[in-house]
Amino acid sequence: MVTMSLDPVQLMSGQVSELKVASSSNGNSRGLWEEKEEFDREHLGLPAKPKPVTERRTRKVEGGVFFPKPENAVTIAVSSRVLFRTEREQKVFEQKGVEEYLRYQIEHENEPFAPGPAFPFVKALETVNARLRDLYPQSEELFDIVLVTYNHAHVGIRLINTINHHNLFIERFCMTGGSSPIGYLKAWQTNLYLSADADKVREALAEGIAAATMFMSEKITEVSEYQLRVAFDGDAVLFSDESERIFKAHGLDKFFEHERENEDTLLDHGPLKGFLEVLGKLQKKFYAKGQRLDCPIRTYLVTARSAASSGIRALKTLRAWGLEIDEALFLAGAPKGPMLEKIRPHIFFDDQMFHVEGAAEMGTIAAHVPYGIAQNHNPKQNASVGK
Repeated sequence: MVTMSLDPVQLMSGQVSELKVASSSNGNSRGLWEEKEEFDREHLGLPAKPKPVTERRTRKVEGGVFFPKPENAVTIAVSSRVLFRTEREQKVFEQKGVEEYLRYQIEHENEPFAPGPAFPFVKALETVNARLRDLYPQSEELFDIVLVTYNHAHVGIRLINTINHHNLFIERFCMTGGSSPIGYLKAWQTNLYLSADADKVREALAEGIAAATMFMSEKITEVSEYQLRVAFDGDAVLFSDESERIFKAHGLDKFFEHERENEDTLLDHGPLKGFLEVLGKLQKKFYAKGQRLDCPIRTYLVTARSAASSGIRALKTLRAWGLEIDEALFLAGAPKGPMLEKIRPHIFFDDQMFHVEGAAEMGTIAAHVPYGIAQNHNPKQNASVGK
């Protein structure tokens, strides 16, 4: 059995190799055309092209929008501790204090961090952006990634070096020097916040910001380089926890009865409904160009609900909201891990740690949404962790 660390982004044992993800469309990663050009030059007797002095990228988007305005973009705020692997630095902070931590970071600022659990997700967002820029060069409806960290500004140099090393297109930083970032998230009009700090995730949810705590297991499944795949639980994630409250209080039979009686009554929205909405909005931009079958965004509902007994209300709610879900899996209480292993999402959101752990055991990057009645029945509350 694969175990998960109580530290949301720290492994209990073993090493994780660098995740296989797509190269950024905005960087200077080598492509097939570059290799062909070098081959042609060699066989034509031409001198080789000089290598650049630095690996730093030219940040240029030909004929398109460079920085979308927050009100037009889909803003994803990502903590540095889930985008990158910073366990060693966190130990320095916890064991030796902030001054030694800052000194350590400055001494190692030319050493890039390894990818963390949010890294494949962020790379997939950039892949979608590249496709959107091709179709809509002047549109600001793009994913905009903001790196959020409690770190002091001194650590910014190492973060920038890491971003350049991995060819990430992230220009917006929020370094709070130990202060809460929640107020800044609202100013950025954040659509999703991913963090390793469960307390800050709960604080964001209380402010109406979609948020989740990210986890990493020892086993990591390769994910698509060409299509962003996002999987959602239903109750207390896309929907409110109304039905889950009935189940927790009165059992399964009463839950089925409640769902049948309220089949035509829409469920209230849950904390991540808005994120599914913005994904759907971007999907429709591809559909409008005849690319429904080649859309680089795909969404999944993976719920423990039964289809015949309680699925109709969920589907009617999504239809009334005008939301399309690409695939819906009603598992009737079966484990979610094996299904997620087949889907291979870049991220899976669930409100119950039991399902998050089950997903992680199968190699899925899972994120906990600490919302609703299930939190009162969850004996495993993850400790809040630093940066």
